[in-house]
Amino acid sequence: MNDTTPPVRPRRSTGAIALEFLGSMNLAITLLVVIAIASVIGTVLQQNEPYANYVRKFGPFWFEVFKSLGLFDIYGATWFLILLGFLLVSTSVCVWRNTPHILRDMRHFRTDVQEKSLRSFHLKAEWETGQDGNDAAARSAALLAARGYRVRQAAQGERRTVAAMKGAAGRLGYILSHVSIVVICLGGLIDGNLPLKWKELRGELRAETRDLPASEVPAESTLGTDNLSFRGSISIPEGGSSSVVFLQLRDGYLVQELPFAIELEQFRVEHYPTGMPKSFESDLIIHDADLTEPLRQTIRVNHPLIYKGYAIYQSSFGDGGSGLDLRAWSLDLPQQEPVALKSNVNRFLRLTTTRGERTLEFTDFKLYNIFPVEEGDTSGKKFRNYGPSFVFRMRNPAGEAIEYVNYMLPVEVEGRRFFMSGMRATPNEDYRYLYIPADAAGTPQRFMNLLAAAHDETRVRRMIEQQLAGMVDGDAASKEVRSTMIDSISRLVALFVAQGMDGIIKHAEANVPAEQRQDAINSYVNVLQGVLGALYVDMLRDEGIDVAQGVSDADSQFFDDALNTLSMLGAYGSPFYLQLNAFEHIEASGLQIARAPGKDIVYLGCAMLMVGVFMMFYMHQRRVWVYVVPREGGAAMLFAGSGLRNRMDFEREFRALQAELEKAVPPAGAATH
Repeated sequence: MNDTTPPVRPRRSTGAIALEFLGSMNLAITLLVVIAIASVIGTVLQQNEPYANYVRKFGPFWFEVFKSLGLFDIYGATWFLILLGFLLVSTSVCVWRNTPHILRDMRHFRTDVQEKSLRSFHLKAEWETGQDGNDAAARSAALLAARGYRVRQAAQGERRTVAAMKGAAGRLGYILSHVSIVVICLGGLIDGNLPLKWKELRGELRAETRDLPASEVPAESTLGTDNLSFRGSISIPEGGSSSVVFLQLRDGYLVQELPFAIELEQFRVEHYPTGMPKSFESDLIIHDADLTEPLRQTIRVNHPLIYKGYAIYQSSFGDGGSGLDLRAWSLDLPQQEPVALKSNVNRFLRLTTTRGERTLEFTDFKLYNIFPVEEGDTSGKKFRNYGPSFVFRMRNPAGEAIEYVNYMLPVEVEGRRFFMSGMRATPNEDYRYLYIPADAAGTPQRFMNLLAAAHDETRVRRMIEQQLAGMVDGDAASKEVRSTMIDSISRLVALFVAQGMDGIIKHAEANVPAEQRQDAINSYVNVLQGVLGALYVDMLRDEGIDVAQGVSDADSQFFDDALNTLSMLGAYGSPFYLQLNAFEHIEASGLQIARAPGKDIVYLGCAMLMVGVFMMFYMHQRRVWVYVVPREGGAAMLFAGSGLRNRMDFEREFRALQAELEKAVPPAGAATH
C-alpha cells in the first residue's frame, strides 16, 4: 500500500518569521509612507508654535485632536521616533538579506540562459546568416565589447551563447541608498534626544508656560548641561550676557543651561545705500571656568562659533526693547483728539476702548523696511525703503489677537502718499493693508476729519436734505416719501461707515433678489459717493478752501482714496489707528545655539542617498544575449535583451545594436522580429 500522506514541511522558527517580517518590503514601504506623510505635515504645519496660535487656527476641537496625535511637534513625538527606529531595523535587515544576492547577480552573466527564455523576451530579433556559427559569435562579442559591454561566451554543444552586461554597478545604488536610510535614521535618533523623551513620559520634565525670568523657572522645566541635543534661541542686547537658551516646547518653553556664558560685546550691522541690511555680526565673549582667559570671537551669518560641540549661529538681529511714542486715532469716535501713548517693544498696554478692553502687545520694531519697487516705477531703483515700522498684537479678553504692522512715514503709491497699516489674524497669513491717505501736511488729519463728518448723523442728514431739495413736491405724501428716503440713506451711510463695503454687500444679499443685486449695489455706491462727496466739499470749505470753481484734481483724488479706505475699515478689526510719532531704537543680536551630535551622521547619510539615487536612476543595468545555432551553410541568430529601467531608452539602444549586429553578421534573408 502506497503512503499518500503529504510531506510535512519543517516548521519555521519564530525568529525566522520575525526576521522575514522586519526585512519585508511591505513593512519598509509602510514605514516610509507614514514617515513621509508625517514629514509633509511637519513641513506644512508650523512646528512648536504657542498653542494659542493653533487654537485660533483650527478651533478647540481639532486642536485637541491634533495635539493628541502630536502633530505640533512631529519630529520630537514619541511615535515618530519609534517609527524611525523600526525603519532603521527594517532597512538594516533588508540590506543584510539582499546584499549578497545583488552582489552575486552583478557578477553572474547568465550564460546558461535557455533559448525558450530568450524567445519570450519583449525585445528580440532573429535572422539567418551565411557566416559560420563560431565566427558569428566572435563578431557579436567583439561588437558588444566595443560598445562598452562586458562580455562572456559559453558553448552548449555546437551552440554558442554570447552574454553581455553593462551598468551593473548601478545595482550598488540600491545598497547605498538603503544603507543611507540606516545612517540617516541613526543620526535622527541620536538628535531626537531619547533620554529627554523618556523624562517627559515619566513626568520628570514639563514645559513652563508662565512668562518668567530664566532664574525663576522651576527645575522641572530646566535642562542641565548633560542634555544630548537641542536647538534653541536667545536674544542678547549689547552689553548683556546669558548662560541659558530657550527651547520652544508645545504650549511653553524649556530653559537649557549652558556650561559657559555668552556675552555680546558689540553688535554691528551694515546697510546698502538703500537701507537694506548688507551684513551683520556680533562680537562675542565666551566666559568659561575651563578657559584661562575669556574667548573672543566675531560671528556672522554662516560663520558660527563652535565651542565644546555647541554651535553658536548669528541667526538674526532684532529689537532690544525700543521705546515707542504713539498716537491712537479713534476710528469709532473720530471727532475725539488722538490719545498719546508710550510703551516699549516686548511690553504691553491695557486699554479700555469703545469695543471693550484690549491689550496691546508690542512685539517688534524695524528701522528699515526694504521692498522691491512696483511695476511701472520710473525712478530706476530696484528697492525702496518704506522707513520705520512697528508690530503689535491687539488681544481681546477672550485671548483672540490680530497682528498689525504700522509704518511711521507716509508711503508713496502711484504718486500719492498713504499711511500703511497691515493686519492678519494668524502668523501664517499675509498682511492685508489699509491705506490711509495723507494730507498735504503729511498727517492723517484730513481723513480723520472726513471720517468724523461721516459719523456725525446730524451733518449727514443735512447733506442728504440738501441733495433731495427740489427733487420731490411739497405735499404731505411727498414729504413722507422724502423723510423715508432721508432715513434710508442715513442708515446706508451709517452701515457703510461701520462695516465698509462688506456691510453694503451683505445688506444687498439679505434684502435684494439675486437678479437685481448688482444693480442695487451700484445704486448704493452712487448714493454713498454723492452724500460723502457733499460732506467732503463741505469739509473743504471748513478748511478755508475755495470750492466755488470746483474741487482741484488733487483734492478730488484724495476723496477717491479716502472713500476706498472707508470701504475697508469694517474689515480692519481695530477701534483705532495707531500712529508712530517718535522712537528710541535699541538693537539686540539674535543667536541660535545648537548641539547636534547626529548632524554629521545625517549629512553623511544624505550624501550617500544622493549618490545611491544617482546610481540607480542613471546607471541602468542592461543585459543582452546573442544565441547562435549552427545551420547548414551558416547559422541562426537570436538576439534578445532586457533592461531594469528606462525601457524606452533601452529599446532604442537595443534596436541600434541590432542594426549594427546585422551589419557585422549580415542576414542571408529578410530579418524577422
